Amino acid sequence: MSSHAIEISLLGRTYSIACPQGQEKALQHVAQQLEIQLISLKARTNCLSREEIAIMAALNTGYELLEEQQKNQDYNKQMDEKIGLLQATLENALIERSVKED
Repeated sequence: MSSHAIEISLLGRTYSIACPQGQEKALQHVAQQLEIQLISLKARTNCLSREEIAIMAALNTGYELLEEQQKNQDYNKQMDEKIGLLQATLENALIERSVKED
């Protein structure tokens, strides 16, 4: 898949970012969400530098990602348990049916 550069703006600065073909809208959406977070952080903490604001935003995003990963792991574990219970129920039903037929 080829990539090309698109421009995004964050805190008044424009950056040229390599982007895979067809993923432009996704990257622009992420950049818009990041810009909202950066502006919010900047408004709440006037004394932070751009670098410190970017680090705070990265930490917040990393934490949100970690929370979502944990939710996904918990969900997968619950589904595995339910599937195991369903398999056991079906196996027991087949065994009971087999015993009744004999």
